[in-house]
Amino acid sequence: MASQQDLTELAKRRGFFFGANEAYGGTAGFYTFGPEGAALKRNVESAWREQFTHRLGNEEIEAPTVMPEPVFEASGHLDGFDDMLIECAECGESHRADHLIEDAVADIEDAEALGVDTVEELIGDHDLACPTCGTALADEPVEDFNLMFETSIGPGAGQPGYLRPETAQGIFVEFPRLKEYARGQLPFGVTQIGPAYRNEISPRRGIVRVREFTQAELEQFIDPEEDEPPLDDVADVEVTLYPATEQNADDGDYIETTIGEAVEEEIITSPWVAYFLGVAQGWYEAVGVDMDRFRFRQHLAGERAHYAADCWDAESEVGAAGTAARSASGDDEEPRAEGNWIEIAGFAYRGDYDLQKHGEHSEDRFTVFKRYDEDRTVERATVDPDMAALGPAFGGAAGDVADALETLAEEEPDAFDGDEVAVEIDGEEHTVDTDVANFAIEERTEAGKHITPHVVEPSFGVGRTVYTLLDHAYSEDTVDAEPRTYLSLDPEIAPTDVAVFPLVSNEGELLAVADEVADALRDAGLAVTYDESGSIGRRYRRQDEVGTPFCVTVDQDGLEGDSETTVTLRERDSAAQIRLPVDEVVGELEELLAGERAFADLRETYRAVDTDVTTT
Repeated sequence: MASQQDLTELAKRRGFFFGANEAYGGTAGFYTFGPEGAALKRNVESAWREQFTHRLGNEEIEAPTVMPEPVFEASGHLDGFDDMLIECAECGESHRADHLIEDAVADIEDAEALGVDTVEELIGDHDLACPTCGTALADEPVEDFNLMFETSIGPGAGQPGYLRPETAQGIFVEFPRLKEYARGQLPFGVTQIGPAYRNEISPRRGIVRVREFTQAELEQFIDPEEDEPPLDDVADVEVTLYPATEQNADDGDYIETTIGEAVEEEIITSPWVAYFLGVAQGWYEAVGVDMDRFRFRQHLAGERAHYAADCWDAESEVGAAGTAARSASGDDEEPRAEGNWIEIAGFAYRGDYDLQKHGEHSEDRFTVFKRYDEDRTVERATVDPDMAALGPAFGGAAGDVADALETLAEEEPDAFDGDEVAVEIDGEEHTVDTDVANFAIEERTEAGKHITPHVVEPSFGVGRTVYTLLDHAYSEDTVDAEPRTYLSLDPEIAPTDVAVFPLVSNEGELLAVADEVADALRDAGLAVTYDESGSIGRRYRRQDEVGTPFCVTVDQDGLEGDSETTVTLRERDSAAQIRLPVDEVVGELEELLAGERAFADLRETYRAVDTDVTTT
């Protein structure tokens, strides 16, 4: 079990992550991934890309991180991308109001869903004070604070722009071109891995809540009337669900079920969302998340993003022991101290919100033309506005009125049944004689129709996943009567595959063999650390703390005699060692790292080296 402090100290000591700009006093909400952390992060990204891009048959893009203001006007981020801000009148410190409630009130986990007015009342009811100076906050207003970083594009005043708060908009704005690469065929998916930026009011919990972070997102474009996910592929996947109904119930509890049953019982209403939950469950398990500390929680109505019809979060419990406490009601036979649940991914059904909005605000078409199996004769409402009449009546707005009439005819043809028809432009109503609109119903032969695809979005926080993996991999035991801390990371995502040690650093033959082994392993494509500094015990401990799965040691015993040269191979988790011929090292490690062979099998094949390992 690792506390946040334990994990943060290990991360800093071993080069996983640390506060950025420390030479200048640090910058809250920004972290640097050190050598080990950067490697771990890259491996997580590669594992995600393999599953959600390659295996699912999707395409990947890389869009700019700075985008002009109209993009975010269309997306709704300028008006709706807010957190609750409260400022202390005494010391001037800013705090996230909903977090103050969650920290102070035991039975409130998601104060964000309560709304500004309720949070303001709760701060007064519970006599909450400024965490910095202790001044009462009861009379201070709670306000919405937009989280986007503003910038200027170009010299001088330039063009207003923003650092993207999510990678998704880079995919949405390029949809008119991306659909061409998909040959206009739905469904198709586009992925992107890259940085996003949010000006968090109160960054906290290390790399869990920061101002710059990496997202791995998939935007799946579908025809909601025709496209169905391959649900059979994940129907039997077992999941732990925490739906909104259970969160709102006094005796609410987790639901242990399968993806197929959850869809059948309408616990998850969108089959597409359910499908991606099933895929994500398998992926998280494969990369090493402790599934006893993992759940899918449905967003409450008040916390859903402005674009989301429904949303489920993948959440992990950090800072707690690895034995399951799966009951939300706390009825475990052996209760344990619970950790903190953090969101590590979101699965949102965004509907057609994004493409509709970008279509309305841009000059491009954000639709897909779907061909019918055969041509159809259909009735279509049309208008042919008399611009000679509209011009004098509406002046410069005449063109907008004509466009509004055309849209209204498509959407509400019955509106033209009377003598007059009304349209709204920029909040102002304009009335037009029906005769001037020249409304008619015409028969047309059509080969298909334009539809606005719906979007299903799995969005993964890479940094939060890294933090979860470190927390869940953190282990302690005793080796050779000495306490040991190690990271039981899955070999697929561990920063280093294998470490190579000459037992001593002053014997030329040992160094030569160790160099040869390291070179051979690197030639095989493995990530290798070479270390000849300090005692062999200290070197093992260093590699254990960064999660290196295997260590190869070249010692004098392996070079003596007329027989073939041997080395020792040590497994991290068990600290067990075997002795094997040096010529076999590369092949055996390749199979071990690929999961094609277990270390226990090698212990039956090769001679064991005696160690005294006690697990605590």
